[in-house]
Amino acid sequence: MRSTLKASALALAAAFAAPSAFAEGHSLSGDLKIFLDTSNPAPRATMEAMIERFGAEHPGLNIETTVIDREAYKTQIRNFLTADAPDVATWYAANRMKPYVDAGLFEDVSDLWAEPEIAENLASTKGAMTIDGKQWGVPYTYYQWGIYYRKDIYEELGLNEPANWDEMKSNCQAIVDSGRACYTIGSKFLWTAGGWFDYLNMRTNGFDFHMELAAGEVPWTDDRVRQTFANWKELIDMGAFLENHQNYSWQEALPFMVNGEAAAYLMGNFAVAPLREAGLTDDQLDFYQFPAINPDVAMAEDAPTDTFHIPANASNKEAAREFLRFVVSAEEQTEINNGANLGQLPVNASASIDDDKFLNEGFAMLSSNSPGGVAQFFDRDFPAEMAAEAMQGLQEFMVFPDNLEDILSRLEQVRSRVY
Repeated sequence: MRSTLKASALALAAAFAAPSAFAEGHSLSGDLKIFLDTSNPAPRATMEAMIERFGAEHPGLNIETTVIDREAYKTQIRNFLTADAPDVATWYAANRMKPYVDAGLFEDVSDLWAEPEIAENLASTKGAMTIDGKQWGVPYTYYQWGIYYRKDIYEELGLNEPANWDEMKSNCQAIVDSGRACYTIGSKFLWTAGGWFDYLNMRTNGFDFHMELAAGEVPWTDDRVRQTFANWKELIDMGAFLENHQNYSWQEALPFMVNGEAAAYLMGNFAVAPLREAGLTDDQLDFYQFPAINPDVAMAEDAPTDTFHIPANASNKEAAREFLRFVVSAEEQTEINNGANLGQLPVNASASIDDDKFLNEGFAMLSSNSPGGVAQFFDRDFPAEMAAEAMQGLQEFMVFPDNLEDILSRLEQVRSRVY
């Protein structure tokens, strides 16, 4: 489904104040075509309102916005980038943008990232926007992953949030000894096992190594990959994970945490709402960053990121660049990510966020305590075929850890075929 909104910015100019610094010194003109995949009602309204505010600052622009159903967008993007490119298009970071970078269909916008306002305030997401040392777009929203835990259970057992791997394991042993699982997980649809691999690998070997593995540059049989699995096996062997997790979806694994049979969940922030709806209060529920394993490795996080890009074949790249500056400004980041709009995290470290304890903790973590970089999540960072085969292997390892050699051998064969 595709719909188009044409708006004359002149009619909106009086409704908004505070023109940008760019607008004060230079007037943009011509047409600006923007393609969006934000087809669900709330994200669509948020994006269209933001575009109206931009238009109000640039009354000489004729802005044409086209909204395409998200699934249809995925099949159409290569065609429209090649044949009749817009000036701005939404997409996703890291490996998801790589095919279009490699094909020469996205514009290099490293010049924007060299500007102090962007370089300083968007530092945590720079890695996700970088391929071959250049930046190919800007982020506009993301959300944190981490460990959500039952604070009341930790207090009952005299446990604190772990500061390192040894503390994480000793906490887990105490939880197991109390008759609970340390972590609930539902791996029926595989991707939750990918989340565990992401964190264990980034904490063991670092963000750069993780991205090299995702790019097919490291064999799955590498000793450093084996060390990630060895660390994972320590948790498996002590009974850290919910039994029969392969039979549950991520939602079906939530009740085990709610009823106290499991003490924590490695998950994205989208898990908070159903946990609250199931009856957990914020006094019972808390959050901590996955602790360090290798102290020499900088902390990196999973934070799936949505992005804006300028197609290489765009007609109005000057206006498109100014739109990207506008999108990542602290004011717009505060507005579009608030609870009434996207309800996620702003990518600008100077933005404000809604007064929610988990958003606050996630924002602080991603803005100031993820120097290693921001990954996108296993099935976004790895090519689709590699991700599908690997996640099956990761789930198998969690159930049958003694199968590791067979799993790594199979994944190495897939790597040789895919890359």
